[in-house]
Amino acid sequence: MKCRVRGRVQGVFFRASTQRMAQRLGVTGYARNRSDGSVEVLACGEAEAVRRLREWLWSGPPAARVTAVDCERLEVPPPERFTTA
Repeated sequence: MKCRVRGRVQGVFFRASTQRMAQRLGVTGYARNRSDGSVEVLACGEAEAVRRLREWLWSGPPAARVTAVDCERLEVPPPERFTTA
């Protein structure tokens, strides 16, 4: 699943926090900043784990203020781990 997270999500440790949560859930993929101020997240793994990460994206770390999480399903080969860029 690929998601775009909007709001106050850059400069608040959103990517690092997403990586920690993904690793706890056994999800691989990435979190990276976009030039428009959003964060893009690719989440690959068991459906329940991906669903839980998607729910978590709505809150993120304490300093984040999420206003939207838009997701779409993708068919891509899953990465070996979760990274940030």
